[in-house]
Amino acid sequence: MMNRRRLFAYLFVLLAWSGGAARGDELVNEWKFRLRRPADGWQKAEFDDSGWRTGQGGFGTRGTPGARIGTRWRTRNIWLRKTVDLEQVPEKPGLLIHHDEDAEVYVNGQQVAELSGWSSKYEVVPLDAKARSALVAGKNVVAVHCRQTDGGQFIDVHLVDVDNVPELPKVTKPTPTSLMTVWGAAVTPENAWREYPRPQMQRDDWQCLNGNWDYAIGPDGQSERPSQWAGQILVPFCLESKLGGVQRLLAPEEWLWYHRTFTAQPKSGKRTLLHFEAVDYDCEVWVNGKSVGTHKGGNTAFTFDITDAVQDGENDLVVRVNDDTQAWQLHGKQVLDPNGIWYTRVSGIWQTVWLEETNATYLSDLTISSDVDTDEISVTASIAGDAADVALEIEVAGPGGAIVSKAQGDEPVATAKIPNAEHWTPDNPKLYEFEARLVDKAGNVVDRVQSYAAIRSVGTMRDEAGNVRLTLNGKPIFHWGPLDQGWWPDGLLTPPSDAGMLFDVEFLKEAGFNMIRKHIKVEPRRYYYHCDRLGMMVWQDQVNADHGAPWTHLAPNPRDAQWPDERHEQFMEEFEAMVDLLENHPSIVMWQPFNEAWGQHRSMATGEWIVKRDPSRLVNISSGGNFWPVGHVADQHAYPHPNFPIDNDRFRDYVKVVGEFGGHGFPVADHLWVDDGSNWGYGSLPKTIEELRGRYVESLNRLNELRKQGVSAGVYTQTTDVEGEINGLMTYDRKVQKIPAKELAELHKRLFKD
Repeated sequence: MMNRRRLFAYLFVLLAWSGGAARGDELVNEWKFRLRRPADGWQKAEFDDSGWRTGQGGFGTRGTPGARIGTRWRTRNIWLRKTVDLEQVPEKPGLLIHHDEDAEVYVNGQQVAELSGWSSKYEVVPLDAKARSALVAGKNVVAVHCRQTDGGQFIDVHLVDVDNVPELPKVTKPTPTSLMTVWGAAVTPENAWREYPRPQMQRDDWQCLNGNWDYAIGPDGQSERPSQWAGQILVPFCLESKLGGVQRLLAPEEWLWYHRTFTAQPKSGKRTLLHFEAVDYDCEVWVNGKSVGTHKGGNTAFTFDITDAVQDGENDLVVRVNDDTQAWQLHGKQVLDPNGIWYTRVSGIWQTVWLEETNATYLSDLTISSDVDTDEISVTASIAGDAADVALEIEVAGPGGAIVSKAQGDEPVATAKIPNAEHWTPDNPKLYEFEARLVDKAGNVVDRVQSYAAIRSVGTMRDEAGNVRLTLNGKPIFHWGPLDQGWWPDGLLTPPSDAGMLFDVEFLKEAGFNMIRKHIKVEPRRYYYHCDRLGMMVWQDQVNADHGAPWTHLAPNPRDAQWPDERHEQFMEEFEAMVDLLENHPSIVMWQPFNEAWGQHRSMATGEWIVKRDPSRLVNISSGGNFWPVGHVADQHAYPHPNFPIDNDRFRDYVKVVGEFGGHGFPVADHLWVDDGSNWGYGSLPKTIEELRGRYVESLNRLNELRKQGVSAGVYTQTTDVEGEINGLMTYDRKVQKIPAKELAELHKRLFKD
């Protein structure tokens, strides 16, 4: 059995688990804990444990038989304290305990149990009369010391009535962490995400609904709104995040409810639109008791026309969310059991909620395109309401004054030719602002929105050696960027603020990158606006699901996973929603439907669809493989240093890229998600910053040699540490640049020399 414990420890040595547990109806599951020996008297009720950390039981490592991990514990010793309030002392008290090698249990300073060896499940240990005498009606302090020297480990203890042992409480608390960004520390209900969320279709008349909402958690299938609310949650931050104020995990068998009121003054002939930038995952919305719509998909924006439900004055808004993380959902890096490269789940509203009032006929969408050969910007309008009697105009702020173009039709297209046009590049991210207007036959403006566009083209060409290279505006360009996951210690998937989100892009720009691989996440639309205006190319991943294929990298004859038709249709619906949401952003130059065979299915059909759907961009069917002959790219992942099978003729007609490499980890004290020795990076961890820098330079040199041989892009893992991963260029809280941006920029220059 001991060998089995060693096996579990070996299998999970690099995996970081995080979770938590709530108070059960009868069992207290919140502890104070310490991993270094405390002062004498730590067992006594009056001992001051205010400086100890807080965590949820039980404590241990993933894979330990019979364990329910609330807080990760990997050191040799742990000391625990909690307070249990007893209405009366049971006649037959006992300990419900699952323990490791040596466990000592004290109640109110008196030792009540000393257990050697270890258990593989929870057991009830009756307390004798002497131990019972330590218990009192009222508050009791339970103190525990546990020691572990080999293999997986676990400790959890509860005071129980032997004749009436309750069920263990559910794990409902995320990882306790002290990390907070400077932007997160400044968040209040009054300033939480107040920026207009849709920069490419901006109207003046809008109302932000972010702030404190009521919330409740009910059982799966509950049809009636809760009769009571559990408290308040700060929207747009999710249930599990620190900034949301709740920090509670949502179980698959639970539903999350939201409630708030808002004031409106609807006008005759106007439409009132309710926008959600993102809700994870499946939701229904009621306004004044009337259902106004449902939506499935956790990563993209959607809108409900609530004109027929809204009333003058105060209005009642209720949202119900079902988030069965994993299963068939497109969940990306979220998992029920966070570990290694998998992170804390995100449930409910996690981007801005807002209201907008329009005329009865209005611009519901714009599709923006450009032509570098003719220096033209074209805008195709989607019109809600009566489109027959209106014309589309666009007025572009071009060199020397405004340029006006008019078009009319069921789906009108207005095209403006820009004199002396500047083409968008990372070095010159020229944007042309324009106003799009709907004008009736009398010349009255029916609707107007402010927007912007860029003139640029993305493509490929062969160099003199026959390698397919990436181009921008017809010129070859080497793409160099980080894997960027967009996770935050305080907001999880939600950046703490627009300024915080902008900081990441500005850091990468200053560090000499010209591209970002946005990894398994759709950011708020303002993120892409910042990339547009700062000149940062983006490779955009589709958010993936489980049920993947065997990962064979770039090997021939790959296999696809088998997905049912209805699951594939939902995947494609969400893929189309992402493309439709983001296609106007000139910064996005590549779509990546799959990553490393995660949820990879129907690869040829999916690749052919996106190539046809958006011929203006490149397609990388699966970053890191499995490679299928569709799209434009062959992508290899290699850790820790970059590599690519250059001489393999199968990839002759494809752009060769190293879509992930590096991951050189370095822990920075006081800036870790958890500080228990379990943080990790790819390969052995460097012991000094100098060693980290040396490994980074070695990776750059190898990438540069690959560039000379035909590789057209490299992606370094990664921008920041994320939870247990410490392979970021910055710490998770963005407070420490492990290698300063200006120094990185100097190191990166070698990748852009002929």
